[in-house]
Amino acid sequence: MAAVRICVCGDEGQSEANGISAGKSSLITSLVKDVFVTAKIQSTLPQITIPPSLGTPENVTTTIVDTSALPQERSVLNKEIRKSNVILLVYSDHYSYERAGLFWIPHFRSLGVNVPVVLCANKSDLTTGSESTAQVVEEEMLPLMAEFKEVDSCIRTSAREHHNINEVFFLCQKAVTHPIAPLFDSKESALKPAAVSALKRVFYLCDRDQDGYLSDNEILAFQTKCFGKPLGEDDLNNIKQTVSKISCDPITEKGINQEGFLLLNKVFAEKGRHETVWIILRTFHYTDSLSLKDSFLHPKFDIPPFSSAELSPSGYRFFVDLFLLFDKDNDSGLSPSELSALFAPTPGLPALWADSSFPSSTVRNEANYITLQGWLAQWSMTTFTSPATTLAYLAYLGYEHPDPRSTTTTALQLTKARKRRKRPGRVERNVLHAYIVGGPSAGKSALLDSFLARPFSPTYHPTIKSRTAVNSVELPGGKQCYLILEELGELEPAILENRAKLDACDILVYTYDSSDPDSFSHISDLRTKHPHLDDLPALYVALKADRDKTTQRAEVQPEDYTSGLSMSKPLHVSVTWDSISELFVRIAETAVWPSTGFPKSEEEVGDRTNLYIALGAVVCAGAAFVAIWRRVGKE
Repeated sequence: MAAVRICVCGDEGQSEANGISAGKSSLITSLVKDVFVTAKIQSTLPQITIPPSLGTPENVTTTIVDTSALPQERSVLNKEIRKSNVILLVYSDHYSYERAGLFWIPHFRSLGVNVPVVLCANKSDLTTGSESTAQVVEEEMLPLMAEFKEVDSCIRTSAREHHNINEVFFLCQKAVTHPIAPLFDSKESALKPAAVSALKRVFYLCDRDQDGYLSDNEILAFQTKCFGKPLGEDDLNNIKQTVSKISCDPITEKGINQEGFLLLNKVFAEKGRHETVWIILRTFHYTDSLSLKDSFLHPKFDIPPFSSAELSPSGYRFFVDLFLLFDKDNDSGLSPSELSALFAPTPGLPALWADSSFPSSTVRNEANYITLQGWLAQWSMTTFTSPATTLAYLAYLGYEHPDPRSTTTTALQLTKARKRRKRPGRVERNVLHAYIVGGPSAGKSALLDSFLARPFSPTYHPTIKSRTAVNSVELPGGKQCYLILEELGELEPAILENRAKLDACDILVYTYDSSDPDSFSHISDLRTKHPHLDDLPALYVALKADRDKTTQRAEVQPEDYTSGLSMSKPLHVSVTWDSISELFVRIAETAVWPSTGFPKSEEEVGDRTNLYIALGAVVCAGAAFVAIWRRVGKE
């Protein structure tokens, strides 16, 4: 909020009963001069600007605009009402009070203005002694607040006695900087659904042990985080007593439960302390519309060309801790109810997970619950394919870096750019992506099931939409990486023509059914149709090796085909063999050392280039020697 613009409205003239005005100008003058001005002042004062240095809430600039209710000034009045973001409606007697509900508020509505209205009963010094503030509030103010939702708050003032002058303008400022409307429904006397949802997320994030209660230590940590100062023991007891007076159930020896936390914030809103609720919500990055800030959900995180995003050590640590916290029964798996509790403060499972048929896309235990290994693999894949999704869910789930100035981007890291894959060397990546390519019924789906340790099923189910499987693989030497296997389904032709998709892929795995004579021709035809596939490292795999091998109906047999490319012969494997895990290590290893996945003739070209450079250097050195020898000979 950059500025608060207060439009001061009220009846000008002369009430037939007492011949006095509402006192708008006197209120403003009393604020500026800090005393009551007895001299006659002009009926409409010029605009006044209060700088943020004068202790305004949220340090905003405040502009106060006086208006006239005279008919000839109506166009100016309407213009100022439309420009304002809060209206101070002043009345001083029964006549001007009646006009507030009969004329003024309906007039604001007729202009299409939807801003808070602060109702001010001025000239309280003129009321009779029997007319108490409580009586005025009950008989005058509360009926208007009940009838018109625009009325944010009410106050009695006296310019002559300088009573509540600063307070009335502070209420106007607060109505803009800490609006009650998004939080509380005064007619229903209840917090609004959006506020309840936001506060439930706050409770979730502050309930560190997820036992359903805010313990004393958790409340103290919450107080320090939101208000920057510790909470005294007496204050803590007062909070508990406040909640207990409303309902005894929310308070137990364990602390305050979610119901009690919501009741406490409802009390703040009811008693005009809604700025406390806003401080809490804004600490947890909520906007005035009670949505999370876009800059919080989607911080700037650019990925250079040929690089990728991965979870950093702190990111992995956060997801490990989250898994362990919600695995309440310690069965090393997250059941549907545990997953539901974990994702409570989010919009639900990421859409990307639904597209990948989670949880069947990763490792599960015997009860079909996702394991810690599968949980980390799933987030590794999510970060690789859609870093923005991971960043948003880190924000929803409460990731915090020890440095409060840091954002959720500290949970991610960028890999070194992978440009020249044919050059010998290691790719510095921990998440690798392989496209599994092959003809129908080649055994691709069974390969993905085997990768996730699923039992083999002989029933054939054609793959229509693309399918992914992600799991960890241990490379020679003990280093662990995450491997994403993607079966392309009917999207195979479109993906293989998409250069951007291919650039994101680390390796192509060409698969065929060694027992089907028509299976390998799909690969040779594919490579002929898409010659640019030669730019990607590749591995050839003959599946279903447990069956009788047959001669392929192709111009060249698979072994001769790969030999002609100076590549390794196809690996003969079966998903029914225990050794199938070695294939996944080989895929990951080839992706990490991509030059090993190219034809050797291509490597030789690279080697000859170096040879030519070396020969050129020798020739140049020889020519220099001859030139020097001739010069010496002439001398």
